[in-house]
Amino acid sequence: MIALEAVTKRYGDRTVVDGVSLEVRRGEVLALLGGSGSGKTTTLKMINRLIEPTAGRITLGGRDTASMLSHELRRRIGYVLQEVGLFPHMTVEENVGITPRLLGWPAEKIRARVGELLELVELDAATFRGRSAHELSGGQRQRVGIARALAADPEVMLLDEPFGALDPITRRRLQRLFVSIRETRELTAVVVTHDVAEAMLLGTRLAVMHRGVLVQEGKSEEVASAPANDYVRALLSGDDEPPVEATA
Repeated sequence: MIALEAVTKRYGDRTVVDGVSLEVRRGEVLALLGGSGSGKTTTLKMINRLIEPTAGRITLGGRDTASMLSHELRRRIGYVLQEVGLFPHMTVEENVGITPRLLGWPAEKIRARVGELLELVELDAATFRGRSAHELSGGQRQRVGIARALAADPEVMLLDEPFGALDPITRRRLQRLFVSIRETRELTAVVVTHDVAEAMLLGTRLAVMHRGVLVQEGKSEEVASAPANDYVRALLSGDDEPPVEATA
């Protein structure tokens, strides 16, 4: 469903992503794990062309994303940010329904879809659909953000530290909710996180990045049982200062 072929991103003489090649099959959730500056968020943003690659090729469903209009590409992808990014002047229903409206869905179909998705993320539709974003708690805003990302039944979802700003209790609840949605909806997704436990919980596969390089990739349990090098071993063990050097 998603393929990266030797994808590189440079800013002048600085390389932030260096020749990354990955595949995400339909129904898989790939957790991109790494510390600050590892290149994981840049890699994620290159998939939907919020950042354009310097070199390499990215395909979605077998089609080169560079051949697609950027707004058309993004309407095929659900995107969840740590900051959520709800439109404050819109109601919950308007926020969730924004992509279907842009795609020309009829009003009744949008209303039904919003109701379905609010119930999916465990928000009572009758209570919440008319509320404004500023009336919601952080956890409620994140639930609405997930519903909005799912609204147009996207081919893939991209999640960038989706639960990082939440308190621990709310974070665990939304992690469990995501796993439930992943299992029932057979999501294809890429999740960026620096939290090892979250990566293991949310992802069916794990990709570890360090200094822009893909260090190790595989099923979560395989990576955990056989770390590729000292950097991965230290990262998975919770070492605050893993080794500086790492080889792919």
